[in-house]
Amino acid sequence: MIKLRRIAASLLFSAAALVIPPASLHAQPKPGHLDDVLRKMDAASLKFQSAEANFRWDLYERVVKQTTTQTGTIYFKKQGTTTVMGAKIEQPALKLLEFRNGILRLYEPGTNHLTIIDATKNKAQLESFLTLGFGGSGKDLAKAWTISDLGDETIDGVETAKLDLVPKDPAVRTNCTHMTIWVDPLRGISLKQSFYMPSEDYRTAVYTNIKYNQKVDEKPYQININKKTTIDQH
Repeated sequence: MIKLRRIAASLLFSAAALVIPPASLHAQPKPGHLDDVLRKMDAASLKFQSAEANFRWDLYERVVKQTTTQTGTIYFKKQGTTTVMGAKIEQPALKLLEFRNGILRLYEPGTNHLTIIDATKNKAQLESFLTLGFGGSGKDLAKAWTISDLGDETIDGVETAKLDLVPKDPAVRTNCTHMTIWVDPLRGISLKQSFYMPSEDYRTAVYTNIKYNQKVDEKPYQININKKTTIDQH
């Protein structure tokens, strides 16, 4: 499961302070603010059906003092009681990522290689990690993380709640010391996520052009393999 978390984190989270808009506004939290945010997230989770967005993922590696960037599009979609996620990484190289029914798949068209990770035994845990800040309830957030309220902050004209999250699961803490998310509690959507590791590497994910509760065209995200595709299964 540790390997699964590493892969999920590597693909979905990044961090570089330079991506924070310089005009973003920050306010200290008021008493009861966190409870209000979590209640709004509870209400938003009942309305959430889908979200699609452009993303930028930045990874800073302390050892080499270098930042690498990936850009593309991503979607999250409710499917019964679970969430389906798909991503199309366009730069620097085309990759397709899918999480569905407890199975994580990563396809690299350039090498015609497919990696399959069966996470069905830990489906709920991995799903909550991958879809953090996209349709999740405040109750679920508080169950898995110790939350610190860092107040409100405006990003791209949207008032978000800035929350710092420390994993309650000791196994998760071996890969993640803490996370910071900027979430729009009215829609239950993260506009930004920062992920910090014990290695002092850090990652940021920034989401823009968000389409909320609109029909998602899944065709651009479909993974199509052929007889020559090499496959690794874990």
